[in-house]
Amino acid sequence: MSGTPTGIKLTIAGPDSETSHRAHLALADELAEMADRDGRVSAEHRERARLNCLARHVLRWDIIEDGRPVPFSHANVLRLLKVQWVQQQIDAFAADRSAHRVA
Repeated sequence: MSGTPTGIKLTIAGPDSETSHRAHLALADELAEMADRDGRVSAEHRERARLNCLARHVLRWDIIEDGRPVPFSHANVLRLLKVQWVQQQIDAFAADRSAHRVA
């Protein structure tokens, strides 16, 4: 990362938001559905559920690709989350209460 602006603008729900609460409830439901008869969930399934939860924290975006706006959808957010540094920044921002305080 060079510090150069990416042109990607995201609106992220904070950790105390209703959106975050619903995302974590959906995570619990998703993990329960993925569990085998012994209650175990594979690492691959846990990671998929975690990324779905994180994607649910993204409320909207402004992304231009090849001169056109990229449609906002859960599937497209998951595609963006494949970029590790983007995923890490979204995760950190979604968890940071201080970033969501109104002054």
